[in-house]
Amino acid sequence: MSITTHILDLARGKPAADVAIRLIGPDGKVHAGATDADGRCRDLLAPGQVTAGTWRLEFDIGTYQQRHGVEPFYPRAMVELEVRDPAQHFHIPLLLSPFGYSTYRGS
Repeated sequence: MSITTHILDLARGKPAADVAIRLIGPDGKVHAGATDADGRCRDLLAPGQVTAGTWRLEFDIGTYQQRHGVEPFYPRAMVELEVRDPAQHFHIPLLLSPFGYSTYRGS
């Protein structure tokens, strides 16, 4: 299926738009994208490109925070996930604040 994500900026109470994202596959191939106005990134991979293995999402949250007048503590957020069944959809939200971030498996 696919891997998608979205980012919510908890400090601003808004979606985090225009955040650069890299998705690195188990084969080392890099897929790049950015969040849209709604904080979503749906096009990192074409449907059917997900394979079993460890995938890594890298979010450039430092540049985003600087644009909004926040001195970043974390320049990047990195999330690794293990894909066992490539037929599933993997949605990985990121909740962002100036001094922390969290993630979970969404739907």
